[in-house]
Amino acid sequence: MRQLVIDSASEACSVALLEAGSVVDYRHEVIGRGHAERLVPLIAELDGGGRADAILVGCGPGSFAGVRIAVAAARGLALGWQVPVRGFSTLALVAAGAADPIAAAGGALVVVEGGHGQWFVQPFAADLSPRAAIRSLIPDDAIGIDDMLVVGNRAEAFVARRGSGCAQALLPDARSFAQLPGSALFDDPSPIYGRAPDAKPMGAV
Repeated sequence: MRQLVIDSASEACSVALLEAGSVVDYRHEVIGRGHAERLVPLIAELDGGGRADAILVGCGPGSFAGVRIAVAAARGLALGWQVPVRGFSTLALVAAGAADPIAAAGGALVVVEGGHGQWFVQPFAADLSPRAAIRSLIPDDAIGIDDMLVVGNRAEAFVARRGSGCAQALLPDARSFAQLPGSALFDDPSPIYGRAPDAKPMGAV
């Protein structure tokens, strides 16, 4: 079965076609902005136009717009192709990109940009299962977490601020999906925002 994997929750726009756990084709561009314009063309550039028997999508947390774009694209393609779509956490995908070092270290902390001066953090066990829920923390609170191996696009900043540990700078990469445990997948994918909305509903007048 051919799988299309999509993630655009970070500054990377990443798509891959997998079959039997092997990468058939992929595109991975670090673009910062412009995911809405690049994601679907990147999929179309894949072998066979990216056509797959199932779609897997990173649901965040990360960039508000990037998460929504990926989920919307995955749902739209699944509907058009009449194939199933499932979701996974983008932080789990980051952990999957460091599967071997995490296994050797007995676990790690994933730290990625969360915006508004905060980081999204989540610890993972050696088998890539989450050890706690995703949290959005200011850096001074985040560095109280004691994992020595830290991975993600804010790993180096985390280790520098704490003054100890080993950092592995990583962005989510769709090619890493094959390392994810089956338990990381969920049905009916929708955005994972990682914190409460910034906008508050207006009170009754």
